[in-house]
Amino acid sequence: MRRTPMILDCDPGHDDAVAIMMAGADPSIELLGLTISAGNQTLEKTGRNALNLVQYLNLDVPVCPGSPRPLIRELQIADDIHGESGLDGFTFPPLKRRFDERAAVDFIIDTLLAHPEPVTLVTTGPMTNVALAMRLRPEIIPNIRRIVLMGGSYGYGNVTPAAEFNIRVDPEAAHILFTSGVPLVMMGLDVTRQVLVREEIIERMESVGTSAARLFCDLMRAFNATQREVYSLPGGPLHDPVTIAYLIDPSLFTMQHVHCAIDLSHGESYGRTNCDMFDYLGRPRNVHVAKQIDAEGFFNLVEHTLEQY
Repeated sequence: MRRTPMILDCDPGHDDAVAIMMAGADPSIELLGLTISAGNQTLEKTGRNALNLVQYLNLDVPVCPGSPRPLIRELQIADDIHGESGLDGFTFPPLKRRFDERAAVDFIIDTLLAHPEPVTLVTTGPMTNVALAMRLRPEIIPNIRRIVLMGGSYGYGNVTPAAEFNIRVDPEAAHILFTSGVPLVMMGLDVTRQVLVREEIIERMESVGTSAARLFCDLMRAFNATQREVYSLPGGPLHDPVTIAYLIDPSLFTMQHVHCAIDLSHGESYGRTNCDMFDYLGRPRNVHVAKQIDAEGFFNLVEHTLEQY
């Protein structure tokens, strides 16, 4: 089986945790490393969460801390959703794992320049680290096979009426990626809201009985509680793992190739992903946007992941 070499840039985060589980378990993915951004919580906390996750899951991959803040804006965190730790709901064993000696930007650059084939980047948080790497060493761009991102929406947002959290935290970084010429695949709120972790899903995963299943269920119960409180949703949208599901089985998705630009106006729509779904403007199409997902197939993948640990 040909494996997809991949770097996962993330800000753990309950849903990031499930994305890490999936990327670490699937034989079709060669997980080269985790690069960490601030977002769901401060960098200190998202970095610690990443170390806890790779230690608990026994994943032998480098973890590299990145930028502690966006390119221009002040950092906005999602502690109302992910809690004080950024990963509330589970008590990890004492932490022994340590960060790789390389910073996230250096790891991205070094890996892309050294790898014998183009590498897929997956971003499930603000895109600051990848944007900085592109600006510092633009020669890495041809070595990026594609970027699969969780972010944006062609409908409505989740932190403002217009904007989704990951894009809104650092719209300027997103703009750098969206204008880079790299093939982009966008998993926005339109599709991630189709995979809600309702209580029956948690009960199903609980029956798997592995250490990863226990982690999943504890995290999802905490995640669901805050999603009900903040958004009145019957279950937490499993945003970030949708990116990994796309790499494993793209047939689960209905996609549309469109032009998309990031709103940098600093007005009410700042951070919106303006997707030209009807090709009104006739501009070059730069993003494949997910519109539908086979939810049953997606949760089958999640269950299979939990069985591997």
